[in-house]
Amino acid sequence: MNAPLSNTRRPIRELPDELISQIAAGEVVERPASVVRELLDNALDAGARQITVRLQAGGIRLISVEDDGYGILREELPTALKRHATSKIASLNDLESVGTMGFRGEALAAVCSIAEVSVLTRTEEDAAGHGWLLDGRSGELQPTARSRGTTVEVRELFFATPARRKFLKSESTELAHCIEAVRRHALARPDVGFAIWHEGKLVSQWRAVAPDLASGEQHLDALQRRLADVLGEDFVAQSVVVNWPADDVPGEAATTGGLQRLRVWGLAGVPDAARSRADWQFAYVNGRFVRDKVINHAARSAYEDVLHGHRQPVYALYVSIDPGRVDVNVHPTKIEVRFRDSREVHQAVRHAVEGALAAPRSAQTLPATTAPSAASPANAPPPFLSPPARQQPLPWRPDTPQVGQRVSDLEALWSPSERIAAPLDAPGSRRAVPAFVPAPPPAPEQTPNRIPDGEWPLGRAIAQLHGVYILAENAQGLVVVDMHAAHERIVYERLKQQLDAHQISSQPLLIPATFAATPEEVATAETANEVLARLGLEVVPFSPKTLAIRAVPSTLAAGDPVELARSVLAELGQHEASTVVQRARNELLATMACHGAVRANRRLTLDEMNALLRQMEVTERSDQCNHGRPTWRQLGMKDLDNLFLRGR
Repeated sequence: MNAPLSNTRRPIRELPDELISQIAAGEVVERPASVVRELLDNALDAGARQITVRLQAGGIRLISVEDDGYGILREELPTALKRHATSKIASLNDLESVGTMGFRGEALAAVCSIAEVSVLTRTEEDAAGHGWLLDGRSGELQPTARSRGTTVEVRELFFATPARRKFLKSESTELAHCIEAVRRHALARPDVGFAIWHEGKLVSQWRAVAPDLASGEQHLDALQRRLADVLGEDFVAQSVVVNWPADDVPGEAATTGGLQRLRVWGLAGVPDAARSRADWQFAYVNGRFVRDKVINHAARSAYEDVLHGHRQPVYALYVSIDPGRVDVNVHPTKIEVRFRDSREVHQAVRHAVEGALAAPRSAQTLPATTAPSAASPANAPPPFLSPPARQQPLPWRPDTPQVGQRVSDLEALWSPSERIAAPLDAPGSRRAVPAFVPAPPPAPEQTPNRIPDGEWPLGRAIAQLHGVYILAENAQGLVVVDMHAAHERIVYERLKQQLDAHQISSQPLLIPATFAATPEEVATAETANEVLARLGLEVVPFSPKTLAIRAVPSTLAAGDPVELARSVLAELGQHEASTVVQRARNELLATMACHGAVRANRRLTLDEMNALLRQMEVTERSDQCNHGRPTWRQLGMKDLDNLFLRGR
């Protein structure tokens, strides 16, 4: 049993330096991967272009991080291992605008208190091959041969605190955490090469990809190659480029008024690539890997309309922001940050990812007018990485039915309001909606039955299967479309556009609904009354501890006004614009779209099928239905050849 606490008063005294360092080590060093992370930060701050990590026993027996950076001067080397010794900050102003990976200067001192540390370094000013080796425990300094750079060796982690060592996992588990730490750094710095050795064997290696920062496309290309090396080619093939604002160059720090502009770029996985766990979500702020609730919530909310259930999206997002507008000194391991304006960051990340996912991937496939060749495999994935461009009006319109086909069926696909009596190029017309107006018959080569291969990303319709699927032929092979799911998305997006074109109308309540509110809810209702009014809500104080709801959005009048108001106020307390009303509105519109979409077992003509394909190519988020399911699949010629063993 533990001895009871004594009632005797104990004197207040200063702790010894060794105990202070061990307490600090408990905050900074959790496992070998923590040491790897700190040493990698120092190497990158030293301008390294090649970093080699060597491990033994998963990093428990040995951690060696070797770089080719600037090195440490001989006279500064003993100071480098002292507590809170660093070259990265010198004043409070420096701390408030940190631009380096490390800045506290406590990592090496903390590691020295729980392990055996040695530092071998050489600067450019030292004689060729003449470096210095510092023993962290004895402080002995001796000359040793080395090229420019620094090597830090950490042996027998937690030897001075054996109780901490008992909490370590197996060697394989600790090795996996070390590899993950290196991988996170590698994703942030494609211009730096990384290599990991364990027990003398090469485990992973990622070569440096030198980007041309003068070109945004070059920088994104380098990032994509690094992501492909680290996360695999499938991750890149099933992702879309995120670049917000679109006029900025990724990797460059554009400034306005002396402040660095907020930028978001990277890759966001398509909904089909979602995983059951959130283990492939990488977020970086000024090159630092972070777990930030603002960024994660913003990214997940961008997938709300295309990814349902408990599936987790995959992404690698990079946020560039002025260092003075983000506090990186809020967590001992520097894995969390705090933004001065979290709402601005939330909106930027959400708009960036949402805009990238909105463009239909079918419209981003490159046109091809010839059959696939050996140099261009038929089953090659579409180039989703090119920045999405707004689809231009399509030259063919389903306004002239072929002989023997039913006009009523063709028109039944679309609502009467869409059959406008104006040409597509007329001012103010909806360019993405086919116009059903009298027009000269299309040229013979442009009729639905004679569309050239590759003219349309989703091809030309050739048949309907069991009244459920549309079969189409394009340059890559066969396209299979779920016609109900596809048309449901088209109707859904059109309903949203029509509703967004008007202000959200309010419906006054006959009897105002009151509820007991927290001080935070009362304060939010008073400060955000204009935002609430734009959302169709009227929430006013009824008493110091009670709020009254006088009006709700007309489309949500049948719901619970108190629950709606509480949810909106909670969202407004964290974010500038509430997404609760939008989510509720989208659920209502999705139900309406489901009932308005063409049903299964409905026989369509070729004109109707082609009209649906053309609409899919210009409708945002048309790759997924309202419930997150895919609307079309591509079967390449190679896939079909494999089914029939052709060429074997």
